[in-house]
Amino acid sequence: MVSAASFKKVMSNNTKRVVVLGCGRVGAVMAKDLAEHSELEVTAVDARREALQRLKKFPCIKTKQVDLSNLKEVKRLIGDFDLAVGSVPGFMGFAMMKTVISAGVDYADISFFPEDPFELDEFAQAQGVTVVVDRGVAPGLSNMLVGYVCSLFDEVEDVLIMVGGLPKKRTHPWEYKAPFSPLDVIEEYTRPARFIRNGRKITMPALTDVELVHIPDVGTLEAFNTDGLRTLTRTIKARNMREKTLRYPGYAERIRLLRDSGFFDRRWIKVGDVRVRPIDVTTQILFPLWEPEESEDEFTVMEVRIEGSKEGKRMRYTYNLFDSFDKKTKTTSMARTTGFTNSIIAHMIATGEFRHNGICPPEYIGRNHRIFKKVLGELKKRNIRLKQKIEELD
Repeated sequence: MVSAASFKKVMSNNTKRVVVLGCGRVGAVMAKDLAEHSELEVTAVDARREALQRLKKFPCIKTKQVDLSNLKEVKRLIGDFDLAVGSVPGFMGFAMMKTVISAGVDYADISFFPEDPFELDEFAQAQGVTVVVDRGVAPGLSNMLVGYVCSLFDEVEDVLIMVGGLPKKRTHPWEYKAPFSPLDVIEEYTRPARFIRNGRKITMPALTDVELVHIPDVGTLEAFNTDGLRTLTRTIKARNMREKTLRYPGYAERIRLLRDSGFFDRRWIKVGDVRVRPIDVTTQILFPLWEPEESEDEFTVMEVRIEGSKEGKRMRYTYNLFDSFDKKTKTTSMARTTGFTNSIIAHMIATGEFRHNGICPPEYIGRNHRIFKKVLGELKKRNIRLKQKIEELD
């Protein structure tokens, strides 16, 4: 809940105006978290009236109904703000980021878009803005951990990231619910996975290299390749680097059957006298099955392992995250771990505590040890805790 102090805050010359673009599960969490700070004035924007209605009980958050696909309207809107926070689906993410930069506004974004954000680095630098990208749980928190540990090592040998969001109740046939945009979930299964093997960048189809793994606090899950390393393949020099998605065993085979049979195709086909795209039909069938029930118990789990050497000693750092549905606030773990990771750094940008001219992936934040430790401390205040294990290897 938003604090009483936030309800009573008074506008001053030091108040910073923040706009949250997109108010789904994660966007709403970020808007409410940012509104806790008395020095911020928060406006939530979405095209859906029902999404904005859910924020009406938080009077310190202003709301505005705007079609976020209309980028001209978005640019006119955000010009009045000091900071924009992005929470739109991946297919809108890159264009939205470019629009925010063109308006000369700082940006903290969670969108999982397929384009390379560094394509806009020179543009962002010329505009003099800070643009933090991929600021979710993974990519996001995971990349930040990798950036921190790699800054401690002389050489990096191996990086492994495994992450998943799952319902506690396993319901046939999928044993899965989509904690964020289902279209972004399908994108994970169709986009080739890029990673590093023996110092070389290689590409593999998603859903490959399926293996069973034991995860603390959960048990046995399956892990498979997905394209979650993102900017790490460019910014971190490592001999081997992989990212895998975690699901209940058997899930990858079922999804691969749909994908390889053409159910995710975007080409038009004719069925009788009607032209349709297979993915449109598939989403109409799958999305209701993947829709979480209200207050459905679920969890987010992540393991990040980084091995390397420092002054001739081989070391391994392991981070484990396990976070569950918050019954008190009725907030999903994925919305919490994703949203808070971004809203914390967004607050630092708005107040001037953190600056980076141009595109800033999460691993750059990890290299800033003071900011890194403060982010982890702020997450802990929100009951999101990471377990760290440091080992010296033979």
